[in-house]
Amino acid sequence: MQRIGIISAWVLSMLLLITTVSGCSGDSGQVEQHPAAGEIGTPVALASSFAVYKDVPVDFSPTLEPYKVDPELDNVTNKEMFQLSPEAKQLLVENGFVVVPNQYNREFFMLYETNLYEPVPSFITTDSMLHNYHLFFSHLLRVIEKGKLAPELKELTAAMLTASQKQYAALKGSDWENAARRNIGFFAVAEKLLDPQMPVPYQVEQVVEEELRLIENASGIQNSPLMNMGQDLKGTDTLQEDYSQYIPRGHYTTDEMLQSYFKAMMWYGRMTFRIKSEDETKSAVLITSALGESDFEQKWDKIYQPTSFFVGKADDLSYPQYRELLDKTYGTGIRLKDLASGSDQWTAFMEAAAELEPPVINSIPIFDEELQPDREGAIKGFRFMGQRFTLDAAVFQRLVYRNVKENSQGERRMLPKGLDIPAAMGSGEAYSILEAEGETDYAGYPANMNKLQQYIAGLDKEIWTQNLYWGWLYTLEPLLQERGKGYPSFMQSQAWTRKDLNSFLASWTELKHDTILYAKQIYAEMGGGMAGVDDRGYVEPNPHLYARLAALVNMTREGLASRDLLDQTDRDSLDRLEQLALSLKTISEKELSDIPLTDEEFELIRSYGGQLEHFWLEALSDIGVDHRSAIDENPAALVADVATDPGGRVLQEATGHIFEIYAVVPVDGSLRIARGGVYSHYEFSWPLSDRLTDKKWHELLDSGQAPPLAGWTKTFIAQ
Repeated sequence: MQRIGIISAWVLSMLLLITTVSGCSGDSGQVEQHPAAGEIGTPVALASSFAVYKDVPVDFSPTLEPYKVDPELDNVTNKEMFQLSPEAKQLLVENGFVVVPNQYNREFFMLYETNLYEPVPSFITTDSMLHNYHLFFSHLLRVIEKGKLAPELKELTAAMLTASQKQYAALKGSDWENAARRNIGFFAVAEKLLDPQMPVPYQVEQVVEEELRLIENASGIQNSPLMNMGQDLKGTDTLQEDYSQYIPRGHYTTDEMLQSYFKAMMWYGRMTFRIKSEDETKSAVLITSALGESDFEQKWDKIYQPTSFFVGKADDLSYPQYRELLDKTYGTGIRLKDLASGSDQWTAFMEAAAELEPPVINSIPIFDEELQPDREGAIKGFRFMGQRFTLDAAVFQRLVYRNVKENSQGERRMLPKGLDIPAAMGSGEAYSILEAEGETDYAGYPANMNKLQQYIAGLDKEIWTQNLYWGWLYTLEPLLQERGKGYPSFMQSQAWTRKDLNSFLASWTELKHDTILYAKQIYAEMGGGMAGVDDRGYVEPNPHLYARLAALVNMTREGLASRDLLDQTDRDSLDRLEQLALSLKTISEKELSDIPLTDEEFELIRSYGGQLEHFWLEALSDIGVDHRSAIDENPAALVADVATDPGGRVLQEATGHIFEIYAVVPVDGSLRIARGGVYSHYEFSWPLSDRLTDKKWHELLDSGQAPPLAGWTKTFIAQ
């Protein structure tokens, strides 16, 4: 049986150069050179063309005295407020906190508003603030896609189809005829995905119908009828596509326009005109030539640049690289007859294109190394609007087969684990869990992980803050720092370290969910309270996370505003979110420095649920949510597939209902229990043919068919 594979050669030193950038060209079409660009041959533009990340200073000195919780909670002033199971009480005593599952909290604001009305002290968590950012990230991307990007994509597609038809008429009868015809089909598929009523040009009617049928049926891994058209290809030379990727997921299921946009952008993001095929490269050159005409390049850039700001630069070769190479080989103002002349210039172009850098991440199903040893040649090529490089996908790439080999049982690591990401970012606890679960037993895994850790530890702030995706990961990094002397006692345990890992994975899952269309996915090788009650609460003291979150919100607001992609309502909401993060940073600093909070600060904690509800309503307003009664149809729970084993499985990451956390916290010299909300997180493999949507995941949750929580969470979760 043939096995499907993936590129493994990844030079870490090169990765540093690749990841220091986030765009390809500016609105003017001019390419800005990064100092390192010459070394990798890739023209790029810095993220600062959108916005600059501005650090928020943090100032505190942790000075809290250690404390222990009495076995009977006798030194806790409000123990009578809570009825915990014996198991939960035991963990509360041992660790100073406990997380308790809850099937009724569909959103964070519900729990915090319950605290206000009961009333009990609130424990404001980093989880709840990170979830707030996810809500607005998803909302802003959705609004921009519907209002700006989808209409622009429709116009660009129609223009490119017309240009391709003109090229075909001019090149008919030449060696370039098939390449030109392929492009008619390429843009006709996209146009049909965007608008099913559009007619298909007669020259490609049959092959377009075949592609659309595979897309509509989500037919899994199949030969692409269009891309292989007119070529004498055999066996491993054929281009395969995973048509299950076209199942709309993430926020793209909420609207018909977004579903169409998802499919068309997935088509543009995944289909590769491989350099190993001269005919496919001719198609890529014709697309590049057409894009240079009129205002086509500007239209392309209006889609590429905003999505680069959200997610990052394309991982594959694209218009800027091919445009530069064409101009260098043929000179500016190239004509079709120059291309079709069969001159030595074309040979020079093909030779130069073969020297361009391959993608870091492979998302093309390719054959096993015995059958297809030239992995780079199998995947290197041109994509019209290629999916984006992300650090976490690059980490996954390095830690699955064939970059790591079999374990002692002869098993291959076909799918990664979410914990690979925090482990690579320096979490010793994450690595220990992976080790205990046998994930590090594969040959080459420890060595590759060590290289990743060294590389990531050396990244500077400019790299971490190049776009919003990277900035989100940078915001999560403080969750991986262990808490020492001077921090509240409940934060100085292995249990809390694992709780923070859970928070990291869940927020990262939201990031993957929100960017599922753009971020490249790896393919492993196949083969108001009651009077008289003291309900003063507490903020989970993580000043660095709140500071980075405030800076990320600021970068989001200023970047989108600079391109006229933000209305006043959303700007006001982001202002409020930034100020809330800054307030929580200040409260955290005071808590850790043992400085009393003001009445206004305690009131902010007390009213936190109302603020969360406001943000929730604003973030869902574009899909018609205007009242909390819509919570059952719009819960926090979501799911995203993040990696593929073409043997038939995908790795699903999911968040579920909001669990309750009870923490024993010091307030004014005494101990009390405060209650807050934290993520629940799930990781499991699932059939490739049935990549889960949020709706299907909600059905699994509500029917009790959700997979079990990770075993390592038992150190802090009790029923």
